[in-house]
Amino acid sequence: MKLAAVAAAEPAMSFLAPAAPEPARKGFLGSLFRPKARPPERVVKAAAVRTLPGSAMVQTRKGSVCGDPTIRGATLAPISGKLRGCGIAEPVQVTSIDGVALSMAATMDCGTARALKSWINRGLRPNVPSDVVKLQIAGAYTCRGRNNQRGAPVSEHGRGKAVDVSGFTLANGKSVSIARDYHREKMIRASHKAACGIFGTTLGPGSDGFHEDHLHFDTVARRTPYCR
Repeated sequence: MKLAAVAAAEPAMSFLAPAAPEPARKGFLGSLFRPKARPPERVVKAAAVRTLPGSAMVQTRKGSVCGDPTIRGATLAPISGKLRGCGIAEPVQVTSIDGVALSMAATMDCGTARALKSWINRGLRPNVPSDVVKLQIAGAYTCRGRNNQRGAPVSEHGRGKAVDVSGFTLANGKSVSIARDYHREKMIRASHKAACGIFGTTLGPGSDGFHEDHLHFDTVARRTPYCR
C-alpha cells in the first residue's frame, strides 16, 4: 500500500468533542504515533538501596541498610553526642550481617558495618572449623572518651566507627570467648590478625591492658593500620 493511500484512510480528528477511542494504527504511521511503553514497575521495586550525593542513605529494601541486602537492620536519625566530637551523621542499627546474627543491635556508620562484613567473610570464616552464626557484641556506638578514661580524646566508639567483639558462636554449637579462649584457640588469634588492614585499628588481649576480654575494631583513617 502506498503512503498517500494510508494517509487518506485515516479518520479526521475532531477538536470539538471527545471522540471514541481511536483504534490502534498499524503499519508505518502507527509506529510513528504509538506512545512508548512505560518502563516496568518491577525494575523500580527491585532496586536495592542507593545513595544520593550529600544525603542520607535511602532504604528501598525493607530490613536492609547501607546499600547491602545482606546487612540487616534499620536506618536511624542523625545522632549528636553530649561530648564535642561525638555523633553519627548517618547511623544504622545493625542486627545481622551476611547471615551472622549480632547478639545485640549495634549502632554504627555504614563504613564500619561494611568493614565488619569483610572481616566476617575474609578474616573469621576462613579460620574457624564451622560456619559462624552469631557474634557477641560487647560495644558499638557510645559517646565517651578513649578507653573510658576521663579527659581522653573521644573514642571512635563515639563517632560510630568502632565495634567490640567478645566472642562468637559456630554452627556446630561451639561458643568461643575472647576472655577465656584467646590464648588457647589459634583460630581466634588468626581471626584477630586477619582484621589488620580491614580496619584502621585492631586491638585485643595483650595490646594495652584495656582489651583483654574483647577484640576492638575501628575504621579510623590511617596511612598505616594500627594492629596490636
